Amino acid sequence: MMRQYELVERVAGYIDKPNEALLNKAYVYAMQKHGEQKRASGDPYFSHPLEVAAILTDLHLDEETIAVALLHDTIEDTDATRREIDELFGERIGHLVEGLTKLKRLDLVSAQAKQAENLRSLLLAISDDIRVLLVKLSDRLHNMRTLGAMRPDKCKRIATETMEIYAPLAGRIGMQDLRDELEKLSFKYIYPDAYTAVIGHLEELAEGNKSLTEEISRTLEEKLAEFHIKATVSSRQKKPYSVFRKMESKGVTFEQLSDIYGFRIIVDSIEDCYSALGVVHREWAMVPGRFKDYISVPKQNDYRSIHTTVVGPAGQRVELQIRTKRMHDIAEFGIAAHASYKDGDNIVLESNAYESLRKTIEHLAEGDNAEEFMEHTKLELFFDQVFCFTPKGRIIALPNGATPIDFAYAVHTDIGNTCIGCKLNGKIMPVITKLQNGDEVEIIRSKKQTPPAAWENVVVTGKARSSIRRASRQSIRKQYSTLGARILERAFDKAAKSYSHELLEAALPRLARQSLEDVLAEVGRNEMSATNVIKAIYPDFEVDENTTPFKEPRQSEEGSDKEPSGRIPIRGINSDLPVSFSREGGAVPGDNIVGILVPGEGITIYPAQSKTLAKFKDDGANLIDVRWDIEEASKERFPASIRVLVENKPGVLALVANVIAQNDGNIQNLSMKVLVDEFMEMEIDIDVWGLTHLTQITKQLNNKSITTKVERIIG
Repeated sequence: MMRQYELVERVAGYIDKPNEALLNKAYVYAMQKHGEQKRASGDPYFSHPLEVAAILTDLHLDEETIAVALLHDTIEDTDATRREIDELFGERIGHLVEGLTKLKRLDLVSAQAKQAENLRSLLLAISDDIRVLLVKLSDRLHNMRTLGAMRPDKCKRIATETMEIYAPLAGRIGMQDLRDELEKLSFKYIYPDAYTAVIGHLEELAEGNKSLTEEISRTLEEKLAEFHIKATVSSRQKKPYSVFRKMESKGVTFEQLSDIYGFRIIVDSIEDCYSALGVVHREWAMVPGRFKDYISVPKQNDYRSIHTTVVGPAGQRVELQIRTKRMHDIAEFGIAAHASYKDGDNIVLESNAYESLRKTIEHLAEGDNAEEFMEHTKLELFFDQVFCFTPKGRIIALPNGATPIDFAYAVHTDIGNTCIGCKLNGKIMPVITKLQNGDEVEIIRSKKQTPPAAWENVVVTGKARSSIRRASRQSIRKQYSTLGARILERAFDKAAKSYSHELLEAALPRLARQSLEDVLAEVGRNEMSATNVIKAIYPDFEVDENTTPFKEPRQSEEGSDKEPSGRIPIRGINSDLPVSFSREGGAVPGDNIVGILVPGEGITIYPAQSKTLAKFKDDGANLIDVRWDIEEASKERFPASIRVLVENKPGVLALVANVIAQNDGNIQNLSMKVLVDEFMEMEIDIDVWGLTHLTQITKQLNNKSITTKVERIIG
């Protein structure tokens, strides 16, 4: 176990005149508090915080962070208190130690909820001070190194959590060495058989290729020296978990992998990076599609390097990374590499990686609950990235698999909420297209747009998901509130009673509701009757047949300019009301229509002649008097279904489809069946502008010689 003076010497190796008093006091305090405590392995418990501190000295962290590492389990596992630590070590250290204390007393139902709440607490603490994460990662690394003393089931659970959360977090702040070790140790417990096989293959390959890798390194150094470029070249073997992941994702065997080995070229300056790249590409053929310039466009975790793959001197593929020494330090140690810069007595750990992480956490914190936070975190923090551009050249970094919808929300929430389409590299494309590195994305917007709820299953960023959920909830609630207001206006009119929002607000206590919108939305969802609202405002009101809010809907002559008063106007699905259309043949403008209020689903519109309406005949309270109110400029189509009986001949389907297309109809679904050898029946779901448009299509189909009969289907 490392002694007190050895710890001070380690810190003195990279900090001039370290605060020895702080380190000594933290060492003695933690050792006394943990006393005779033992770990599962039987080792003294104090050996754990001491090893965590040692890991952090390898990363050249400041004295405060080392002290926090020594103290990080005292509040949780001993009789130490936050107040006592504040008094002895200062509030800043006390705050960091508390941020690392696990939530052992959480009264949560599920283990998943507990894990999610722990992660939320950790990430929010990270947003205050990144050193919380550095200590936590070092704590997890030492726990993983000593995990073998635990029960197998506990080992797998901890390893899975490490693989899913802590290893990706290390990657997000650029600490690749630490991430690699966490993944390797987790891999060992999650997939033990695969781990043993991959490790065996890699060791065998390393032994057999030793001379080849040395030859390639020597050849690269010699070629670069010819052009007066001072460089250090080293080979690296792909990490075990990376090999396994690639075998799984590509569906290939170990022998089929061609990029087990790569080489790093470390040079003195950025200019030398590009000069070295020129030498390499001049000497060996580049593999198309395998070049990335992360110097020009760094990753969010501050990673900078040039990646290229060439066909090497022996005809094999050779992966190369070209970077400066400073870039290499950041690539290996990530945000901890910034600790070498001091500001007075404090180590400065600010970086683009930390700022990016902090902003992401702010977006994630908008989630409604801990599990949602966990879901968004896994989506947004732990994916590889693609870099896309706005039309003005702004770079937007997104998780791999992101869509233009994610892009829109990354630019601004309002842009996401009003997105109706996109252009990728100048070409109109579906908004669900997966983005690629370098794509220029232009978002097409409409102020009338509300993000469809289905988008939630398409996007991959937490910000987009939470924004879509919020906008959908608000939009649906607003629709039901609008419908509820219209229902109440009709009901009060029929009851010959005055209605106003002020009167309703005064009656809220009698309805046991908190807000006006609560009542309106419940009436719109048919969860509260309009009659109850009338009684809340007018307690002496008596219901009779003449004042029942909903009666058998009235029908007017088709084309009449005089619509009965009080009918609720129907403008289509994309309106301010929760409207859908009957699946049994739909309804189109020009039809006499009936609305059925379905609890929780809004109004379903049926043609008045629909046979389905018979089942609602005895349930008058669900029938709503509705009318069409379609603007001439409306671009919305409406669903209808037709049945076409045609001769069974080659080319008949194309002919029918062509007639519909020429008449601007839009086929949504089609089914066919042969009745007898000579005849075939088609049932076609078609979107049209209205009844006149539908009649035009059916008439054109009837005029064809191969057509025997065309009729509209209304269930």
